[in-house]
Amino acid sequence: MTPSNAPHPVLRRYYERERDRQPFVTALFDGAAGHYDRVCALMSLGSGQWYRREALRRAGLRSGMQVLDVATGTGLVARAAMAVLDEPRAVIGIDPSGGMLRQARRRLSAPLVQGLVEELPFADDRFDVLSIGYALRHVADLEVASRECYRVLKPGGRLLILEMSRAPSAASRWAMRIYFTQVLPAIMWVSTRSAHATMLTRYYWDTIDSCVPPEAIVDVLQRSGFVDVDRRVFGGFLSEYVALKPAR
Repeated sequence: MTPSNAPHPVLRRYYERERDRQPFVTALFDGAAGHYDRVCALMSLGSGQWYRREALRRAGLRSGMQVLDVATGTGLVARAAMAVLDEPRAVIGIDPSGGMLRQARRRLSAPLVQGLVEELPFADDRFDVLSIGYALRHVADLEVASRECYRVLKPGGRLLILEMSRAPSAASRWAMRIYFTQVLPAIMWVSTRSAHATMLTRYYWDTIDSCVPPEAIVDVLQRSGFVDVDRRVFGGFLSEYVALKPAR
């Protein structure tokens, strides 16, 4: 695994040292927050919210549950959870980026908290479901993040991690690289003139391409105490990690 259990090595194109990772990521998302939903819509070709809802349902989300959406960003996964539950107060979002949370508050009536997955400000055994949508690549320490997720879940609670993984074939990786590093940045620059939004699409590709393999993520979850850890793959690169905190 990469140093300090990070999801990927230091990316010196963006920051120089491991300790600079989180400040860079937070500043990048702060700057891109106003355009983030547009970035996500372009990446998913408009299918993102349907997919998020279905992934939550596949993970077992149902009425009466309490959800923590970690790295909620503008609240895309939280909105999908609210659509399933039809109860805004049953979902809490947390994110380190103040800019992203300000955007989330425009669309969400759910409680929102500023904070890191490595230091979740919640009591033990609090939530039925914990979701992380396309943000595991941005944490500082996979081991610490996994243990914190385990801690705040109720016994019998479920973890759902949505991620983009490296495509298995060289042709697919080439197509993804061109789309993320050339097509998307050009669209974002022409439509927004935002340097942060344009950089975000390239940064997404670099974190996808250099992320630890799925087997390493499964191993971290298992070592943190999760059982029935499963990875489902859609389209060759969309990963759903589902894991269970054992019932007492």
